[in-house]
Amino acid sequence: MKAIIGVDIGTTSTKTILFDLQGNVLASQNIGYPLHQDQPGMAEEDPEQIFSAVIQGIHDVLKSTKTEKFVLVGVSLSAAMHSLILMDQNNRPLTRVMTWADNRSEKASAALQENGVAKSLYMKTGTPNHPMTPLTKIMWFRQEQPNLFAKAAKFIGIKDYVLFKLFGRYVMDYGLASATGLLNLHTLDWDPQALETAGISKEQLPRLVDTETQLTGLSELNAQRMGLKADVPFIIGSSDGALANLGVDAISSGKLAVSIGTSGAVRMVVDHPVFDPQGKLFCYVLGKGRWLVGGPVNNGGIILRWVRDQWFSKAEKPTYPELMQLAAQSVPAAHGLIFLPYLGGERAPIWDANARGTFFGLTRQHTQADMIRAVLEGIVLNLYEVAQRIKQVAGPITSIQATGGFSQADLWLQILTDCFDQPVTVLDNHEGSALGAAVMGMHSLGLVSDLTEVHQLLSSAKQWLPDQTRAKRYQEFMKIWSETSHLVEPEYAKIAAFQQKYLD
Repeated sequence: MKAIIGVDIGTTSTKTILFDLQGNVLASQNIGYPLHQDQPGMAEEDPEQIFSAVIQGIHDVLKSTKTEKFVLVGVSLSAAMHSLILMDQNNRPLTRVMTWADNRSEKASAALQENGVAKSLYMKTGTPNHPMTPLTKIMWFRQEQPNLFAKAAKFIGIKDYVLFKLFGRYVMDYGLASATGLLNLHTLDWDPQALETAGISKEQLPRLVDTETQLTGLSELNAQRMGLKADVPFIIGSSDGALANLGVDAISSGKLAVSIGTSGAVRMVVDHPVFDPQGKLFCYVLGKGRWLVGGPVNNGGIILRWVRDQWFSKAEKPTYPELMQLAAQSVPAAHGLIFLPYLGGERAPIWDANARGTFFGLTRQHTQADMIRAVLEGIVLNLYEVAQRIKQVAGPITSIQATGGFSQADLWLQILTDCFDQPVTVLDNHEGSALGAAVMGMHSLGLVSDLTEVHQLLSSAKQWLPDQTRAKRYQEFMKIWSETSHLVEPEYAKIAAFQQKYLD
């Protein structure tokens, strides 16, 4: 029997899964690591801890599988977008990993917006202007830590770091490169204007390679640590968002993937680069002849955690299913209670790191159940705003695939279905990016003829249908929700500045 490993290097953990070629899970491992937030805006991780998680994860799944005889054909990689590590001339890290959640380059991002460079770069790179981008992070280092910036010989991401440690080469796939704000989507090369804006040279970035590129030649030491043969090929793969779409068979025109985990995203695959005139959507490379258009949101299930931790005492703290039961006691549109879910700033659809959360429409008649339901609906309506923008630039939505932790919550899924007023399919597959990586690896190795064959690897699905009475109410409600969202946008910078001024 042949098998392949999919490795998903995430923001807080690395998931490693051993699949057979029919998509069945033979073994899995999930290894977490801390997120360092030592100062406001910081969100960093230790690159060595992540590298160790990759090594340990591969070792563990190979040792723990109950299948006695199989041939490992390859290891394929997925990784979180927008990470940055500065490396010195001796190939040692000068910094920890700055993750997408690090907002310290907010001033650099604002400057690009004010001088008009942001729009010019977006129309070439497809990356919205935001502190998440490695472009603005590099600018921050140049402006705020010039001595460290001057020592940097290379500017790389976390997957690049792992591959360098394994193979001694600096390479970056087009998928992750297209999320840096530095890659020109039209030429698939580092963009001269972006490089000038960042203040770096092309030579300081990894060599660009296709997402199905195979790397071979592990050292005996690394091979032994993982329990692999030294000649096992590693397929470089793509970004976690792109491979998540692949992992749920949302890679054909019109298929929308909606995901809510800690954060969330709405994504659709297209056959050519698509740009939003207002720069509110990303456009990234998935693989050969496929691009991903969509928007990520900061605020997903993490707000439910806030509700649970801050609204309830330790003694009465509910489980997430119990929170859903409370929300079910309310009604669609929560008796007219609007919640704008911007507790952690926001990326799509407003791209404002200063954004703050809002309850609007509160009366003495509103209950705790109304407020919890408004939270669930606010997160979904925010995603709906992103989906409508995708529809405008990429064409009609023909089907919706739901993924992420929220797909286990019946009430939340029904809210999504009614708000979007379309059937929603939930696949019995929670492997997401790891399965997408494995399928891309199989295609690279010639084991499947096309990426669409992922459909044959997916298990049973459940479909949710909209209720027209509820859908009609949501259509009326979301107009007020959207107008409210736009009305308060000008005040975000002011309240954020006030909060910062009086921060204890």
